[in-house]
Amino acid sequence: MDMGSEAQTQWSRIALELDAPVARLRLENPPLNIIDIPMMDDLAAAWAEIEPLPGITTVVLSGSQKAFSAGVDVAAHAPDKIEEMLTKFHRLIRQLVTSKKVTIAAVHGHCLGGGAELAMMCDLVYTSELATWGFPEIKLGCYPPVATAALAALVGQKQAADLVLTGRSIPGKEATAIGLANAVVPEVDLEHAVKDAVERLSHLSPAALAVTKKALYAWDSIHFDKGLARAERIYLEELMKTADAQEGIKAFLEKRQPQWRGK
Repeated sequence: MDMGSEAQTQWSRIALELDAPVARLRLENPPLNIIDIPMMDDLAAAWAEIEPLPGITTVVLSGSQKAFSAGVDVAAHAPDKIEEMLTKFHRLIRQLVTSKKVTIAAVHGHCLGGGAELAMMCDLVYTSELATWGFPEIKLGCYPPVATAALAALVGQKQAADLVLTGRSIPGKEATAIGLANAVVPEVDLEHAVKDAVERLSHLSPAALAVTKKALYAWDSIHFDKGLARAERIYLEELMKTADAQEGIKAFLEKRQPQWRGK
């Protein structure tokens, strides 16, 4: 492949464009870019394709105007699918964290649950002021494992507790103020903000960027690995055995209010 010219690969749930030194990875599962298992497979395969390319130093991750992503497919939380879903989603998050590429998230519209987890784990995050961020899993009787492990390091313990325990949504401006994003810009300026960041990075040493990124997260990555493994174990061994978690998922799929039993 000639890395000097643009190349594009078609997948079922994403689009990948390679235009050295940038790879543009776009979520394409309309209308809300729900992250289902096929999208997780696509993203993992695309990441494996990008990672060894020496000509690519930066990866821009984006969705559509309407949604970066409204989260992981609720149907994939069913008892027979939950373990596969968590394994594949967390593998993807780990690919993102350990990547030698500098990752940039460009966030429009809904950025919720697993979508917000995917965005927040990028190195740099630019959000539209019209974007809506949140971790609504608690409303389904669940919790976001990646956020429980990593969110406090980004926004502080109290802000993380507020977002995860209440499931409330916040606009792009508040997301930036608490540390979920680097900058908030008007909707029309988002592409320009990302372009500026890519331009600055393009003048720097790819080797130095890769090693510096590794050092930058050396402390956090130790805690993240342990924290995510524990959050995943608690999810499978404790949360999914509660009647309320099963009721929350069932109620969402049946489009009704959940009836909590407290057990």
